[in-house]
Amino acid sequence: MNTEEMPEEFDVVVVGGATAGLSGALTLSRARRSVLVLDSGQPRNAPAAAAHGLLTRDGAAPQDLLRAGRTEVALYGGTLLQEGATSVRRTDGGFVVGTQGGRTFRARRLLVATGLTDELPEVPGLWARWGRDVLHCPYCHGWEVRDKPIGVLGTSAASVHQALLFRQWSPRVTLFLHNGPEPSEEQWERLAARGIEVVRGEVAGLDITDDALSAVRLAEGPRIPVEALVVAPRFVARSEILAGLGVDPVEHPMGMGTYVPCGPGGATEVPGVYVAGNVTDLMGGLPAVQASGVAAAAAINADLVNADADEAVARRRSAQVFGPVNETLVCERVLGDRRHGLESMLPPESGR
Repeated sequence: MNTEEMPEEFDVVVVGGATAGLSGALTLSRARRSVLVLDSGQPRNAPAAAAHGLLTRDGAAPQDLLRAGRTEVALYGGTLLQEGATSVRRTDGGFVVGTQGGRTFRARRLLVATGLTDELPEVPGLWARWGRDVLHCPYCHGWEVRDKPIGVLGTSAASVHQALLFRQWSPRVTLFLHNGPEPSEEQWERLAARGIEVVRGEVAGLDITDDALSAVRLAEGPRIPVEALVVAPRFVARSEILAGLGVDPVEHPMGMGTYVPCGPGGATEVPGVYVAGNVTDLMGGLPAVQASGVAAAAAINADLVNADADEAVARRRSAQVFGPVNETLVCERVLGDRRHGLESMLPPESGR
């Protein structure tokens, strides 16, 4: 659609054009809702070469999945704009959303699927390898590093669990204590029982050979050969766009970062504002965030269905069209022979 011809008002504005946002937009467009997707073009999984765990599309490139998703949304009449949202404010009947391009759009409902930001430990070289051979999710990358020497960077109490988890994919797992806590006696026993080596000392950097991770470099001590390094990022919800509406992120109960809490269907505490995907589900993989987008879309459509019915009833009442004659016609249409009491109210010309 030519942006100059783009309408200024939509049933739903979706902020975020990755998996969760596009899934919600597709469902809403198929429900014949007018939908605008605002996409800043910064998907979290951009560094990854392939997406995994998505039935029938396992191994597809993330960018290919997004391109296909955008095509499907457009097929059902959804509108996509390659601009991020910069502001949202409440107005009568909904919201006004501002974009990076200086545009403003009105929305009856708002679906925010902006995802999260990964904050990595401060070790030189991690960001350059992130999503390639510096990993965090075994279900996304475990198969690809199976049987290889895998390192786990100790940063928190969860690091021992990560080491035990990745032991499912490889018998060669090393836990680098780095600046993480000392394992408990029980944890030491479990690590030893699973044959997981533990290395003390701070990790100073990574060795890269032929564009692949080859070793972890300690501040003091030898280089330890590994072909993948597991880290535990801090997950931070990208929720800035919601601040003006009073929707604030909170600390996750498991201490892994911040998220936007919501109720069933992604409803936030602010009426008309919904969230989906990693902005509210920090650990959700592609299938989970896709499902959350669909669930939020269904909740939004149900909300709008009720609002449409309320508005129709109000218009009908204000026009005073629901008098005895129309009531009789409605009773006849709905109840048939079971109608009662109002037949005499029909005028002779009605033919009834």
